[in-house]
Amino acid sequence: MARLIAVLVGGMILDGYILGILGPITGLIREDARLDDFWIGAIAAAPLFGIFVGSPLAGWATDKFGRKPMFIVDMGLFLVASALQFFVSSGDAAAVQLFAIRFLMGVAIGGEYAIGWPLMSEFAPPKLRGRLLGVTVVAWYVGFMIAFVVGTSMQQAGVPWRIILGSSTLLALVLFLARLGLPESPSWLITKGRRDEALVVARRYIGSSEMHESITQEIDLRMIQEARAAKEQRVLRSASFGTLFSPGYWRATLFTAGFWLCAVTPYFAIATFAVEVLKKYGLDNEWVSGVGLSALAAAGVVTSVLLVDKVGRRVLTVPTQWAATVLLLVIGLWSGAPPALVLTMFLAFSFINAMYNTLTQIYPSELFPSEVRGIGMGFAAAISRIGAALGTFALPWSMTNLGASTTMVIAAVIALAGALLSQWLAPETKGKTLAETAQGFSH
Repeated sequence: MARLIAVLVGGMILDGYILGILGPITGLIREDARLDDFWIGAIAAAPLFGIFVGSPLAGWATDKFGRKPMFIVDMGLFLVASALQFFVSSGDAAAVQLFAIRFLMGVAIGGEYAIGWPLMSEFAPPKLRGRLLGVTVVAWYVGFMIAFVVGTSMQQAGVPWRIILGSSTLLALVLFLARLGLPESPSWLITKGRRDEALVVARRYIGSSEMHESITQEIDLRMIQEARAAKEQRVLRSASFGTLFSPGYWRATLFTAGFWLCAVTPYFAIATFAVEVLKKYGLDNEWVSGVGLSALAAAGVVTSVLLVDKVGRRVLTVPTQWAATVLLLVIGLWSGAPPALVLTMFLAFSFINAMYNTLTQIYPSELFPSEVRGIGMGFAAAISRIGAALGTFALPWSMTNLGASTTMVIAAVIALAGALLSQWLAPETKGKTLAETAQGFSH
């Protein structure tokens, strides 16, 4: 279990690092490759477009072929794509090459979402599941912050931007080797009728009596489903995109995908270009802009991790989104606000947004049953990255053509949509087994 947690945390650090490393060296790449706003936005959004493709494909593959093999294949893609960044050429070709490579890295990140979080949820005891899943989210924000510190320091030391981008290769190599030999998920084995193997894995790798009980419940539930299907002379549904929109699962699909989209779109747009955004409000300190927002975000995730298995999921999901909506609306409408107050509100937004963003990774792992957990997580991640990619791509244009105030009001509207959706659909899953959470919400 400790090794699994370590490689999952490492994978999330790598994800955050890859997405965060571009910000500090955008100016270097723009100057060296002579890129305009279109290509800068496209390269920044490329990993998010890749996540849109990689998440559902990896989710489908992990439900069909297993968590274990896809977990290794995914990190292999990370390793290859990271190394390719060292060899980006100069001039006009650099833009296309960077876009393609960063797109591949996004495919790998999408795979990590669709494979890693379901795998963690299937090994975690119910009373610790929220915290363990939340720790991986902390790791993502830490990786994003480390990327800013490393990227800025290396850039100031005169290190070429290709070396800075390719610095993720070392971590990818370590994680690839560490993932070799990990066990298969008992929950996935159960869905394939391999119950004896599931119990062997549980006895060998899981010491919690609660988790053994959870796995037993999954076996019992699967047997009931198989008996019912045989009586009705039908075949149990296997992983497919159509299943996600069936009467039994549409609420889980709508809530997880919509909530995640509304949570990440404002954050990615603002955090990726934090330095340029805050300059519009008279705040010209790249360390405060980059490190401050990331540090407060990491603190917000830590807060949710400490509270999620105590106070529950819903209380950390609904009120926080209303608060984020108000903060963005005030920033957008109060054009003459003092810079220090604007900074305080941006920092508060980063903290609060990160609190409920933590739940975007917990809910999909709990609300979808084992047979569609990977594809459900992958679909939700893909939909979320549509907004994140469009937000990241459009923010430079919006700030220039619509102005900072209008841009922040648009962000507030997106946050409001998430608050309304969560007010309607967000369930409470604290302390329940995966069999109980999926069965209770989806049927």
